[in-house]
Amino acid sequence: MASSNNRNLSAFDIELTIQKRNSIFSMLFCVPLVFIALFLRDMPYSNYMMWALATPVVMVFGKQFFIIAFRKIRYFTVNMDTLVALSTGTAYVVSVFNTIYPSFWTNRGMDAYVYFEVSAIVVAFVLLGRYLEEKAKSNTMLAIKKLIGLQPRVARVVRNSEVIEIPIRDIEIGDEVIVRPGEHIPFDGKISKGSTFINESMISGEPLPVEKGEGKRVYAGTINEVNSFHFIVRKIGRDSLLGQVVKMIQEAQSDKRQVQKTVDKISKVFIPVIGIVAVITFFVWYTLAENDGFIHGAMSSVAVLIMACPCALGLATPTAIMAGIDKGAGKGVLIKGSEALINAAELSSVVLDKTGTITEGVSKVTHMQWIARETPELKGILYGIESYSEHPLAEAVKVYLRDEMRVKPDMKVSSLSGSGLMGETHFERYYVGTTKLLEEQNIMLTEEQKKWIERETDNSNTIVLFASQSSLLAIISIADKVKHTSLKAIDEMISSNLDLYMLTGDSKRSGDLIAKQVGIAMERVEAGASPVDKALFVKKLQANGEVVAMTGDGINDAGALAAADVSIAMGQGSDIAMEVAQVTIASSDLNKLLELIDLSKQAVRTIKQNLFWAFIFNIIGILVVAGIIFPFSGIQLSPVVAELVIVLSTTSVVINSFILRYKKKNAV
Repeated sequence: MASSNNRNLSAFDIELTIQKRNSIFSMLFCVPLVFIALFLRDMPYSNYMMWALATPVVMVFGKQFFIIAFRKIRYFTVNMDTLVALSTGTAYVVSVFNTIYPSFWTNRGMDAYVYFEVSAIVVAFVLLGRYLEEKAKSNTMLAIKKLIGLQPRVARVVRNSEVIEIPIRDIEIGDEVIVRPGEHIPFDGKISKGSTFINESMISGEPLPVEKGEGKRVYAGTINEVNSFHFIVRKIGRDSLLGQVVKMIQEAQSDKRQVQKTVDKISKVFIPVIGIVAVITFFVWYTLAENDGFIHGAMSSVAVLIMACPCALGLATPTAIMAGIDKGAGKGVLIKGSEALINAAELSSVVLDKTGTITEGVSKVTHMQWIARETPELKGILYGIESYSEHPLAEAVKVYLRDEMRVKPDMKVSSLSGSGLMGETHFERYYVGTTKLLEEQNIMLTEEQKKWIERETDNSNTIVLFASQSSLLAIISIADKVKHTSLKAIDEMISSNLDLYMLTGDSKRSGDLIAKQVGIAMERVEAGASPVDKALFVKKLQANGEVVAMTGDGINDAGALAAADVSIAMGQGSDIAMEVAQVTIASSDLNKLLELIDLSKQAVRTIKQNLFWAFIFNIIGILVVAGIIFPFSGIQLSPVVAELVIVLSTTSVVINSFILRYKKKNAV
């Protein structure tokens, strides 16, 4: 059964499972190991017990550090893994030697000290940090699986004048496919028979279904809302629009610029310096010491190498990141990993999706202009007709009328395909729909009414008309409003010298109108943008040297979110957007983006402080245990001092990171 489960896991899932197991078990071995080192060190056979506990951590769970370090050295390069392998390997080997052959030191009046807990703790903490980083990537893998899940597994195809149901893997370009109401469209193609309304929010981000007739394009993953139709398959698999979105996310995940960790940069200089200092220390003691120069030189060199332990260095970034993530969660800013928290401090450009990010993403009635006398009876008829429909526009009208609804007359309601609804009472027929519907029913509009409709349309409002058999009764204006929080947030971003851009799948007119309301320059509005266009726009900014944040809430934003340096999803958006994004704003309030940037600056400042104190302690400790004070005091410090300095430096780093949680905004 276990092997069957493993076959269903990807290589990434298996690697993540291994890292989780290594992290948990190394921590479990460290608990009794540290307890013995602190309280039971003088107990008989304590060294052997610590040896038994440290060996699985260093040699089994931490073997990757030694393997990578060996590979790096073969090519004359080093990184953090080399530093971990150097210090933990030295501490472990010396401890094993001192456990087996303690008389080498005791016969010369010295303690045969062991450092098993040092080697194990460093390995355990570094393993834990790497597991947490990899865990964040698993969200992207889940998002890809969900995107692929938007494509149905079977499709109804017309072959040899018969309708048959076959797996989608057997569909070919040119096949005629039938899609029923409520079903996902399996491939890109063109409608060959029928008409319907299709929800294309995953492409455009717009909540309103789009009317489609013969010859119109349809896209994989979108949803058929109303009628059955036939279409001819034009693109399948990775060539389809949905396939391109999946491909963009995969490529962005692998190609995204990785944050070059400060510790890795420093390691390239620090490790050779440590090696040189250890060699010099040995030869100075061996040459100048009057008695036992070899012993004193060996002990001091070991102390230098143990002092190079990257415990504080390894914790400098993870502890600050964890404190920052915890602080962000308390503010409703949910951060998945270190990359977003570090990159947000360097942002130069912010790309905003329109619908659901700047705007509310929900259609609402902004105005109802009654032409006839407004009566409870007419409102009841309008509400009754709209109650028949699940269309977002009908929902907006129902919400607008719901609180004052008192009269609900009996009527028969029917759909007029492509143009609206008709309601029949015992005395009259009523219509709700577009200007096209009124034209079909020979209901005339006055010039004043036409101008009012034209003005509302110019303001990017959608118009719904309510009429009787003979005349127009009411004009309803429906729009997606700008969030009140967006105005303040965008104004502050502009004041902070961030370059703002807006992307939308909607029309240029609609995009420009919203941009004008919130203060974004018209030339920075990209309208009619497909998911591919959005991702390419982000990459174009990055190619110009910009550090880019992308905010969005829909499936259509997933590719751009995956490509951005900092990706932010609105909490009220799609699951896929939230899984791809590095940050989720629970309240969907853009002001939280400003809080993320401020938190990032505090976290980066804390990381730099941590690295400073870690290096100060390490450098001073290395010089002291190497014997720099011996000429003045006649005292040679044992490797035990190195362990004490490691504890002090690690403690300072943890405390400084803990303080980050309580720092106020714009703290100096």
